[in-house]
Amino acid sequence: MKTYLLLWYSSEGTTPSEVNRSLMSLGFKTMQGAYDYVYEWSDNVDLDEILRFSDKVHMTLKGTGVMFKTETVNNKD
Repeated sequence: MKTYLLLWYSSEGTTPSEVNRSLMSLGFKTMQGAYDYVYEWSDNVDLDEILRFSDKVHMTLKGTGVMFKTETVNNKD
């Protein structure tokens, strides 16, 4: 499974490079395309674990002026 993250920055908030450092510390990887970051889960996870992780993202971005969207998909290859 993968969780994709899309960000919207405010010019009144934290710099993108600082936000990047914080998200990388959570395990996100940068990407180009429709989303800005991806988090790759090691195993299939349940909704509660995805929500706990989304709470961590929320707490990390709180006060930065950044809005975000997550999308978690099951990437069966």
